[in-house]
Amino acid sequence: MTETMRRWEMDAIGLNRLELREVPLPKPGRGEVLVKVAAVSLNYRDKMVIENGRGLPIAFPFTPGSDLAGTVVALGESAIRFSIGDRVISVITPDWIDGVRKGNARTPSYRTLGGYYPGVLAEYVAFPEAWFVRAPATLEDAQASTLPCAGLTAWFALVERGHLRAGETVLVEGTGGVALFGLQIAKAHGAEAIVSGSAGKLARAKALGANHVIDRRQDDWVEAVLKATGDRGADHILELVGGPHLGKAVQASAVGGRISLIGALEGFEATTPSAPLMFKDVTIQGIGTGHRRGLEDLVRAVDGTGLKPVIDKCYPMAYLSAALEHLDRGAFGKIVIEMP
Repeated sequence: MTETMRRWEMDAIGLNRLELREVPLPKPGRGEVLVKVAAVSLNYRDKMVIENGRGLPIAFPFTPGSDLAGTVVALGESAIRFSIGDRVISVITPDWIDGVRKGNARTPSYRTLGGYYPGVLAEYVAFPEAWFVRAPATLEDAQASTLPCAGLTAWFALVERGHLRAGETVLVEGTGGVALFGLQIAKAHGAEAIVSGSAGKLARAKALGANHVIDRRQDDWVEAVLKATGDRGADHILELVGGPHLGKAVQASAVGGRISLIGALEGFEATTPSAPLMFKDVTIQGIGTGHRRGLEDLVRAVDGTGLKPVIDKCYPMAYLSAALEHLDRGAFGKIVIEMP
C-alpha cells in the first residue's frame, strides 16, 4: 500500500484557502478502520463551512466533506464491525446512534463530519468503526455516497419522524438532493408527490414520478398546491427554503399536516402566520439529518425497493472548485466527487 495520499485541506476559512495536498497515509488506531474512499457526495452545508465556517470550532488544517462511500482496507486493533473488503458509507453525525439527539436545551449536539469532526475529501480516511455503516449492495459507490446526508434527511423527515403512509401527499421544494430523495421515498411508500421547482427542471421531476409539478416562481404558489390537492393540502412538506417561506408552507399544509423544517436558503429566522398553524393543527418539526440506525434502515429500504439516487454530475477529485460552483448554481440531484 502507498505511504502517501492526496487530501483536500484548508488552513483558514475561505474557498481560496483550499489546497489538494500530499500527506502521509493515516493508520487506523484502536477500534478504527482504514477506508479507501471511492466517492464523496457534496452538500450545500459543505460550501457554507468552507466559505464562512458556520461558527464551528474548526481545527486547522481542516478537510471538508461528510458523505463518502468506500472500501475497508485495514483494521485497527479490536475493530470488529467490518471485514477487509466491506463496502461502507459514512455516518454524518457519528455520535448519534439512535433515539433522541444528544445535548441539552442550551447546547444541542450537532457534531458532524466535515464540521466539528474532520471531513472525508481524501483518498483514505481512518475513523472509528462506529462512524460507518454497510453500503447498499444495489448501488454503485457514487450513488451510495449520496445517502449519509441528503438521503437520510429526507428519510428521517418522512419515515422515521413522519411515519409516512400510502395515499398521503408529500410536497417537496426544489430539485436538489434532499428534495429528489423526498420524491423517491414518497413514491416508494405509495404516496403522491408534488414537486415545486424551477420551470426548466419540472419535466425531469415528472419523469421521476412526481404526480404534480409547480413552477415555484409563479405568483400564487400556495393556490397551485391547493388546486393540485383539491383543497386538501399536503400531508407532509419538506420545507427547504426557510425564512418567511415557512408561512407559505403552513398555508399549503393539510389539516393535521406535518412540515419538516430542513433548509434555510432564505435565512435562519423562520416566520409564519399563527392562525392557520393553530386552526389546522399543523406540526412543525426541525430536521438536522438523522441517526445511524435511521441510515441503516434507509440502506435496507434502498436495497429492498431498488431506489436509485439522482446524480447531476460527477467530478474528478482535483476539480473540487468546479463542483462547488456547480453546487452554487443549483443541481438536479447530487454533485459527487470521484476519487482515483
